[in-house]
Amino acid sequence: MVDLTTKIGNVVLKNPVMPASGTFSEELSAVFDIGVLGAHVAKTITAEIRSGNPTPRVSEVGYSMLNSIGIPSKGIQHFKDEILPLYQKYETPFVASISAPTVDEFAFICEEISIPGVDVIEVNISCPNIEDDGKAFAMRPSSTFKVMEKLRSVTDLPLWAKLTPNTGEAIEVAKAAEESGTDALVVANTILAMQINVNTFKPSLGNIMGGLSGPAIKPIALRMAYQCSKVVDIPIIGCGGISTAEDAVEFLLAGATAVQVGTATFIKPTSMLSVISDLAAYCEKNSFEKVSDLIGKVDDENASDRAALMEVDV
Repeated sequence: MVDLTTKIGNVVLKNPVMPASGTFSEELSAVFDIGVLGAHVAKTITAEIRSGNPTPRVSEVGYSMLNSIGIPSKGIQHFKDEILPLYQKYETPFVASISAPTVDEFAFICEEISIPGVDVIEVNISCPNIEDDGKAFAMRPSSTFKVMEKLRSVTDLPLWAKLTPNTGEAIEVAKAAEESGTDALVVANTILAMQINVNTFKPSLGNIMGGLSGPAIKPIALRMAYQCSKVVDIPIIGCGGISTAEDAVEFLLAGATAVQVGTATFIKPTSMLSVISDLAAYCEKNSFEKVSDLIGKVDDENASDRAALMEVDV
């Protein structure tokens, strides 16, 4: 029997597979037993009630997806009264995801939801920072450090920082997050992209641009997870285009401790179940007694340090 137990700091998961925020809800319990997942990651909440971006909000791009949902939210009280109770019957760790446009608003939400039933707070610092001309917090190490340091001061709960691939400073941002007291990194969110309908000449999304997710971004997210794992000692949670056990294994080999599955769930609601069972089968076939034995085992001995950090000509 393969041991799939995974530890992210002090948080113990029965396996390393969990949903990506925004792609999971309690309604999936009508399809399968969501209690088998490593963790439950709720849809991102904001302090204010938000209706989201104009439609259309989603568009297919090959086998991937472009979306500009706009983080619709019913606010903190609805989260406390309606969402959190749905998950309290499970022993699975519950991860609340938060988003805000300012450091102080992030801190306010963080304090408000640091309550029994919430095991982890995932901080979506891929969202625009209105105090920095709308640039995402995670685009710069300074803003990453500022927001995560503030949150560390207002809660004792584990903090996972969700990073953005839309930066040229991924390594510096990862280091800044670790230095601020962040417990783990979620690597990474969607890539800013665009699609145009050649028949109507209009952008496919009502908000013109949106986040690209799915198989198209996996090599980029994998590269970023690998880079981050080389420069920080805190756990990495791989996210981006993961739909099979083989995808999950790649991220684990690259240095991730766990993975999140997102877009694949829209295509096949039981994708996470397949990843879990097939991951166990892979470990058994390859004589790994524990899934954790895969972490960071990529064979990169012949790569120079510069190459490992993608500082070479390609």
